[in-house]
Amino acid sequence: MEIKPLVEAAWAAREQAYAPYSGFQVGAAVVAADGRIFAGGNIENLSYGLTLCAERVAVAMAVAAGVRQIVAVAVVADTRVPISPCGACRQVLAEFGVTRVLLANRSQQLEFGLDELLPRATAGILDRAE
Repeated sequence: MEIKPLVEAAWAAREQAYAPYSGFQVGAAVVAADGRIFAGGNIENLSYGLTLCAERVAVAMAVAAGVRQIVAVAVVADTRVPISPCGACRQVLAEFGVTRVLLANRSQQLEFGLDELLPRATAGILDRAE
């Protein structure tokens, strides 16, 4: 999987983020198992609890197109160090099988396995004793 187009799609999505309250724009892009890329920016709401993270917007775009298997995500923002998905986003990414997580700012890029960021995401939940 080519990383550069995924990160570029995340930066482009960041430009479309709706962040009128915090001014903090985040972009994310996911790549489906078939190679298609879907991207999204964060969408804030005056009631902060209703805000959608960029990662979940990108996943929703993919799912709306019929995707059920996502292999990687890139998350970008203008920060001193690359930001990481929140816990809710990590769990949503696990739901669709993401294994690679790319985090980037303007000068640095990091890569993690989702299991490093969210260990045992499905343990005991999807593998129950009959």
